Amino acid sequence: MFDGGEFLWYAEKKEGRSMDIQALVTAQRAYFKTGATLPLSARRGALQRLRAAMKAHETDITAALKADLNKSPAESYMCEVGLTLSELTFVERRLARWMKDRPHLTPLAQFPARSFTVSEPYGVVLIMSPWNYPFLLTMEPLIGAIAAGNCCVVKPSAYSPASSAVIREIVAECFPPEYAAVVEGGREENQALLDQKFDYIFFTGGAAVGREVMAKAAVHLTPVTLELGGKSPCVVDRTARLELAAKRLVFGKLLNCGQTCVAPDYLLIDRRVKDRFLAYVKRWVTVLYAKNPLDNEGYVRMVNQKHFRRVMGLIDPDKVVFGGKGDPDTLKIQPTILDRVSPDDPVMLEEIFGPVLPVLTFDRVEEALNFVNDRPRPLALYLFSQDKSTQQLFLRQACFGGGCINDTMIHLATSRMGFGGVGDSGMGSYHGKASFDTFSHRKSIVKKSTLIDLPIRYTPYTPAKEALLRLFLR
Repeated sequence: MFDGGEFLWYAEKKEGRSMDIQALVTAQRAYFKTGATLPLSARRGALQRLRAAMKAHETDITAALKADLNKSPAESYMCEVGLTLSELTFVERRLARWMKDRPHLTPLAQFPARSFTVSEPYGVVLIMSPWNYPFLLTMEPLIGAIAAGNCCVVKPSAYSPASSAVIREIVAECFPPEYAAVVEGGREENQALLDQKFDYIFFTGGAAVGREVMAKAAVHLTPVTLELGGKSPCVVDRTARLELAAKRLVFGKLLNCGQTCVAPDYLLIDRRVKDRFLAYVKRWVTVLYAKNPLDNEGYVRMVNQKHFRRVMGLIDPDKVVFGGKGDPDTLKIQPTILDRVSPDDPVMLEEIFGPVLPVLTFDRVEEALNFVNDRPRPLALYLFSQDKSTQQLFLRQACFGGGCINDTMIHLATSRMGFGGVGDSGMGSYHGKASFDTFSHRKSIVKKSTLIDLPIRYTPYTPAKEALLRLFLR
């Protein structure tokens, strides 16, 4: 295990912090040049150390998530620790295969030769993670970056300080700081990091900060992955199995108290089944979270007063048909349904990121499709319908990052498919092989034989050569 205490992250002056961060990046760049991170054995060893440290600190991780967000041990394991361990297992078992050169067919015009692509790490990468799933959304991209052979600087969110401290401790135990290190802090540290030249930046967070990250990256022509969010719709047509749809919507909407980038943000429902469906929604909220969720010990809270006030400000008392109250002392907000919502209402003009569900209606599914497509492209879309033509309509004509048919959220809980946004909801993807690819540059190589050198490409270009060129290149 490695200490990493020789790096002083906090100095009294901003200039001192910037110099410490610059020294860290310089040290990582020098370490990467040694090639120590490249062998399969080194990458596997790093992942195995991560697994051992995570298991040793599981109690600390659970306590930190409780302190930051009031997450229960079961929800912490299901949504953070367990998913991270599953990702580690998936990557470890397949890493050797992913690292192999990938052969490709060689055009006849280049005969004799062998064509292949080689995956190489970018070098020194920056991972900036959010507060809503502070452990999962830090460790999953870190797993991908280490598996791909990079050195990493990790910047957790200042809004989840307990989780950030545990992450720092785990990373320091597993790596020397010149291999991987955690920088804690707030805006000043973020700016100091973004002023450095990294070889890749992976950012998870809101669109406003994502634009700043991309602008800073552009100065150094640094490639980025942006995992953002947006207003992810849940569409329910009249053919849906309403009670099951309501149960699964409640699960997705209230997991982490709505503080999930792919949470169903608003409901688009066929007018003919709206009342029945909302009755089911209310019933399942009560079944799953008790009559008054504010008294439920396992009910997650808003991360801080700022976000509590923001979400409460989106609740129009005149449109509340369920819930609507919050407790500023515990930062908990009741699961809330808003009916008769207009597209111009404040709750429809920003990502909610809380337990508030605005309800809008449609008469034809084409209206719902147009409503979605007329707005910024969401990170997720959820469609509840038994009608195959409606399913195909949304799959082929609605643009969104990913989603589910007849469920919510579960499309991101797999290492076998990439996860990411499109347009305003982000760019790039990760999870499993997609993480390895995200943190790797794939370079194309043609290895040409020296035994034969066909003269067709060399001048002078005779009519016979031109005829052969036309034969090969068409």
